[in-house]
Amino acid sequence: MTDATIGSLRVNGATLHYEVRGYGPLLLLIPGGTGGAASFDGVADDLAAEYTVATYDPRGMSRSTLDDPEAEQHVAEHADDAFRILELLSPGEPARVFGASSGAITTLHLLTAHPERVERAVAHEPPVVEVLPDAAEHRALLARVQQTLHTQGLMPAMAVFAAGLKEGGAPTEPKAQLQLPPRAAARAEQTMADLPYFVGRIVPSFMSYAPDIHRLETLSDRLVLACGQDSRGELPYRPAAALAERLGMELQQYPGGHTGLTTHPAEFGALLRAAFRS
Repeated sequence: MTDATIGSLRVNGATLHYEVRGYGPLLLLIPGGTGGAASFDGVADDLAAEYTVATYDPRGMSRSTLDDPEAEQHVAEHADDAFRILELLSPGEPARVFGASSGAITTLHLLTAHPERVERAVAHEPPVVEVLPDAAEHRALLARVQQTLHTQGLMPAMAVFAAGLKEGGAPTEPKAQLQLPPRAAARAEQTMADLPYFVGRIVPSFMSYAPDIHRLETLSDRLVLACGQDSRGELPYRPAAALAERLGMELQQYPGGHTGLTTHPAEFGALLRAAFRS
């Protein structure tokens, strides 16, 4: 890993941890889930050969602290955080932006709220379930997840959530524990530490977000919607496919599934570079 310049940025109600590496036009990478800036470790160095690559821990995750740990979370505020980073690192200049999962929802809102600051945006599997014809079923899923979280705890809630994300809602078998290298083990530990906040605060807010379709239609020339080749039919794939159809654009296929960024970093990074050059 190339050494990154580390910084912190005060925003409304939080202090953001961010990292910058490389030279060239700014490319902001917005993580999803509980990954934080570390989720881009596999691609950041390669992208930094062409871009000034910036990423960060979203507010409340990992090293980005909230003034009020109990504060409700809102997509618009997370998108404003991304905007503040753009203003800091690329004042007055449009930037390229990539977001994954919940970070892709942040990316969609950033594009619609501040189109003058986004030259091109790639959103990978944003779970905007409100665009689906069966959105009511997914609202019910989110309600079950929250009820299970409050009555039975984190891991039962995660099981309900994971089953709902799979095609047909089939439960998944627990994976065997592997001996991880120290860096990966530290990331896994941080992921577990962030899960209660993610499931309790981020999931219900972000998955109830309805994108501004009409606004996105006017900006579709600078938006790329992408999905994992292996996640066809699963919940994170379906909303992106539906949104692409609504906007009349081709859905780009990326390697792997919802976490293809981690499982296929080289191929994923190559497709990202191509998307930002086109």
